[in-house]
Amino acid sequence: MAIIAVFNQKGGVGKTTTALNLLAGIAQRGARPLGIDLDPQAHLSHVFGVQPRLADDSVYSFFVRQRPLADVAVITRSGVALCPSHLELAKLDSVLGKGVNVVTRLRSALRGAERPDAPVVIDCGPLLNVLSLNAVFACDLLLVPVSADYLALQGAQAVDRALNALEPVFKRRLPRRYVLTRFDGRRRMSGEVAERMAASLQPSEICGTRIRESVKLAESPAVALDVFRHAPGSHGARDYEALVAELVSAGFLH
Repeated sequence: MAIIAVFNQKGGVGKTTTALNLLAGIAQRGARPLGIDLDPQAHLSHVFGVQPRLADDSVYSFFVRQRPLADVAVITRSGVALCPSHLELAKLDSVLGKGVNVVTRLRSALRGAERPDAPVVIDCGPLLNVLSLNAVFACDLLLVPVSADYLALQGAQAVDRALNALEPVFKRRLPRRYVLTRFDGRRRMSGEVAERMAASLQPSEICGTRIRESVKLAESPAVALDVFRHAPGSHGARDYEALVAELVSAGFLH
């Protein structure tokens, strides 16, 4: 069982698209992964067609009511089990604070009695808050999407610094991988961002797979489908299939 958190401190870089299609790509291999939507905007939940009316029917109740994750998980049309988000999650910092027991609550559940048998993918919002800290403390791998623009790279570099600052707490280097998204080899900026990534981050932590700019990939969330269901023969589907295969090869997925 692997736990992968998808995070970048810059919005609009493809975090939810990556979480969505990583989950769907794992499901394509015959597993039933668990998705956990920790973004109060709930875009991942919306795409999967799960929009709880009450906060108590979302992952909010796991944090506030200590409700088991299995009780709020819903099986989606993509064959993925999803713990959906709710706007009330935005209040968690003021409700719970950031004590050690709070930021490790998800880790304790996923590595304890609630440990799932299948891979887990956690979608995070762009803020380094109690929700994203829960994801960071819980995960085996932090996957950082970096869209092919300079601000996205700055966000990834900020994540790298934050993770390095947490190393004394973890007593190890937290495994991380940076994946270039919205890549277009015809655009000069894409090439420059790729070069700057290699110069400013550890090359061994940069995914070989690049997620190319793709109309089908961009439009699939709008029709509430992962790219494998929306356009299985598209560049986007092939790229996310390759990303899953790369993570399997690196030992992060089985």
